[in-house]
Amino acid sequence: MPQNQPSHEIRPKNDAAPDCATPKMQAADEIQDQETAENAGLYDLVCGDFGRALMLLSRVPWVGSINFQPALIARSVWCWPLIGLFLAGIAALPALAIGWLSGNNGLASVFAILAMVILTGALHEDGIADCADGFGGGTTRERKLEIMRDSAIGSYGVVALVLVFATRLFVALQAFEIGIFLSALMISAMFSRLAMPVLMMALPPARSDGLGRSAGRPALIPFLLALFAVVIVTMLLGGPVMMLAGLLALICACLMVGFIAKWQIGGHSGDVLGSAQIIAELFVAIAILSVASRGI
Repeated sequence: MPQNQPSHEIRPKNDAAPDCATPKMQAADEIQDQETAENAGLYDLVCGDFGRALMLLSRVPWVGSINFQPALIARSVWCWPLIGLFLAGIAALPALAIGWLSGNNGLASVFAILAMVILTGALHEDGIADCADGFGGGTTRERKLEIMRDSAIGSYGVVALVLVFATRLFVALQAFEIGIFLSALMISAMFSRLAMPVLMMALPPARSDGLGRSAGRPALIPFLLALFAVVIVTMLLGGPVMMLAGLLALICACLMVGFIAKWQIGGHSGDVLGSAQIIAELFVAIAILSVASRGI
């Protein structure tokens, strides 16, 4: 996968359609990928998975070559929340600097949002815009998927992005006002990256190609490791009540996005996963603010 390609689709290496391969060939490839994942050393398990996840979910470069075999992508979900934590930590730096220099929380909030968009290459924003256009403008499953793959943005996508960025701005402003901006940014970034493997495990791929099909279904252990990391970090930053509020918000976001995706296109895709990240981020951030503002 190209390092800086802001797309949710992992294209096949050749021009042939994925359905052209025989079931026997596909099964052989899956077995080979699984064996590669199981025989990986400690370095590839830790550094390889982190670099693989970083290049998949952001524009941040990684030193060395990265193998994007389906089994390895699915295995790397254990560190997807850590990628969110890493990106949030970087995005917080310019925001805190601007806030300290200007004393303007609104300006600092804008820079925090801008930094995250730059770091991710608007990957998730592209997903929610495509889903809004496809789900709102298509009348059949095939037409919805066709619209979602189109690079042009329609009116539904514009409205979705405006609402997303407006909500982000007001959430960041309130987080600054009650003094939890940094912890809220990091916690919501981690929880939202956990939403993607939840849908990958719960729903079938809606396409025969693309990220949803290529990434495969994560195993239970990598997912539990990701969940454990989110729980521990949230407990350290916000306490048990905030952790439980974040989990509840994550469940609500996954149920909503999963139900709509299943109803509209029969499963998940790269765009659906991007939408899940955005929706979960907003739900978790609102839950965190609700807990903190009431002093619970």
